[in-house]
Amino acid sequence: MLEILRDRFRARAQVSLARAGLALPWWVPVSSTFVSVVFAVVAVLQRDALVPPQPIALGGLLVIATPLAWALTGWVVPWARVAALIAAAAVLLAEPALPDFAPLLLLVAATEAGSVLRTSWGIAVVTIAAEAVLAVAGIWGGLIGGPVYMVAVLLGLSGGLMTRWYTRVLAAERGNRDASRDKALLAERQRIAREVHDVVGHSLSITLLHLTGARHALQQDRDVDEAIEALTEAEQVGRAAMADIRRTVGLLADSPSGSAPLPGVEDIATLVERTRSAGLAVRYTQEGDLGRVGASEGLGLYRIVQESLVNVVKHAPGATAEVRLNAGRAGLDLVVSNTLPATVRRAAEDGSGLAGMAVRAAQLGADLSAGPSGRQWIVRVTVPGVKP
Repeated sequence: MLEILRDRFRARAQVSLARAGLALPWWVPVSSTFVSVVFAVVAVLQRDALVPPQPIALGGLLVIATPLAWALTGWVVPWARVAALIAAAAVLLAEPALPDFAPLLLLVAATEAGSVLRTSWGIAVVTIAAEAVLAVAGIWGGLIGGPVYMVAVLLGLSGGLMTRWYTRVLAAERGNRDASRDKALLAERQRIAREVHDVVGHSLSITLLHLTGARHALQQDRDVDEAIEALTEAEQVGRAAMADIRRTVGLLADSPSGSAPLPGVEDIATLVERTRSAGLAVRYTQEGDLGRVGASEGLGLYRIVQESLVNVVKHAPGATAEVRLNAGRAGLDLVVSNTLPATVRRAAEDGSGLAGMAVRAAQLGADLSAGPSGRQWIVRVTVPGVKP
């Protein structure tokens, strides 16, 4: 039961602070209110035998007036709180005591003013008013140690200003952290979107090639066995694509989706072979040591080859293609070329897949060029400084 009440109180206090535009933890105003009430109670007890009870009661009521107002309405008014503390101290200092706790209410007022008031002139007015109360109490009221209390008020003001500065720094840090987190999430979503785009685009292109081969086998050759083989290949490509998509989308989940590795540079040969078996005339040549290629570089190059072959299927049906990969000491060079009929050159230039390849190349720190050269479309990727 106590925990429920505490949680409700904390939530209400935090809502009130947010409504008032104060970026403070809930326990800060609660602690300040508690300290001011303690100071006021001690100051009242010090004066019980010195003055009539009416001024004493007025001073105590001024201190607890704003907490009571918050308890009834839920509103926090910083100006009213600070003014009430100064007024309470002025009433109690009409008859100073020795030692006197009443001036400590001015210290609390200066601290709260420095931390929560929004204007510099407001803070200045509060500070001047607090110092003026102490000066009047020292000159005409007989307050002992007035200069010490005046210095204490300035120290309280410094503490409040430091609290304001730290609060603003913390808010800025949180804002930067949230911005960095949102940027990282966006980058991760874009990366996964590119992965899914490449997987879906490639698998659909290969599946369509197999389906086209099956249709030709049935319509032209009446070869059921060849059609069944093509349909079986299309089914296998679809199942592999679904597994790849589940593994990629699983990166969005909190828990691992599986232990199967993402494709790398060694899988380019299998990719080319699968594409060739689907009906695209493509040749693959590889030179150098693939062990020089890291996992991230391998995945990026694999996806670029995948997207390039998908573009060949979409924009240049019936074309012949070639994939050349050279992994040397100075770097890595990947070239994907295909014959390009003039009627589809414009479509190839405007394809959205080029943007995805450019992003992947930029992530690898590689140079990418893509465009027509004579009767061919050539995609070239150069990765410098591949690890030895």
